[in-house]
Amino acid sequence: MSSPTPSNTKSSRSSLIAIAAALVIGALVALAGSQNGATLGGIPLFALAVAAAFAIQIIAFIPAMLLRTERFFDLTGSLTFFAISAALVLLTPMPDARSWILAGMVMLWAIRLGSFLALRVHKAGSDGRFDEIKGSPVRFLQVWVIQGAWVSLTAAAAWIAISTDAAARPPLGWLSIVGVVVWAIGMVIEVVADAQKSAFRKDPGNRDEFIRTGLWSRSRHPNYFGEIVIWVGVFVTAAPVLTGWQWVALLSPLFVILLLTRVSGIPLLEARAEKKWGDRDDYIAYRDTTPVLIPRLTRPRERVTTV
Repeated sequence: MSSPTPSNTKSSRSSLIAIAAALVIGALVALAGSQNGATLGGIPLFALAVAAAFAIQIIAFIPAMLLRTERFFDLTGSLTFFAISAALVLLTPMPDARSWILAGMVMLWAIRLGSFLALRVHKAGSDGRFDEIKGSPVRFLQVWVIQGAWVSLTAAAAWIAISTDAAARPPLGWLSIVGVVVWAIGMVIEVVADAQKSAFRKDPGNRDEFIRTGLWSRSRHPNYFGEIVIWVGVFVTAAPVLTGWQWVALLSPLFVILLLTRVSGIPLLEARAEKKWGDRDDYIAYRDTTPVLIPRLTRPRERVTTV
């Protein structure tokens, strides 16, 4: 057996730091969001929810590592959103209408995302994001733990509001209704955008082409815009419940925005598109006239060339 190379040792050390950071962030969010929260056996329900989100990922990591497969990674994340949201609303004493609505919002989103991602991985057979890391237990564990942090931060607003003690919850008001409407708009945009892209890719004539029709003619990433609107809607629905340290729930939409616009969403896809089509005039025209995220309400004017 060969000894680990310096690069592998450095990667493992970085992964351990990332794992520790994710766990610390999760613990701090759990502590802050548990203010005015209902308890189970003396432990705040929100803290239990965050702990469960990480525990589920670590448990799922074990067979994934043994089998060296990532096929149920995305599905595990979606099931975590669903299962914990359902458990919270059932375990919280006297859940109100807002609690049931928030749980339903997260669960419906998770069902849609889980089925979409599971089908995509099934068709592809594998997920190239994991090719270089699933042979390293520490690096592979890192992505599972980070997924636990992703679930906890993204769902924080809904979970905090659901698990807040009944006496501290205000009645369902107009702001929460606005939040539900915003969430519904985001869901429609994301579902339609994903459906349009799936139909585009199914057409053999579109092989190695980029989509620029439907919502994709108004935004280069309308699905991500819909995703952001969804979690803004969840936060707005939960906001009337929040007090004191519970406002850590603001991390929910901010984290989604940061993740999609600065980390793993738009930057990666834009770089990939630039590499693949950056020398084509039609792609350059599309890129220069189409907003990267927020859809334009009108179609861009066609360029007029003069001879």
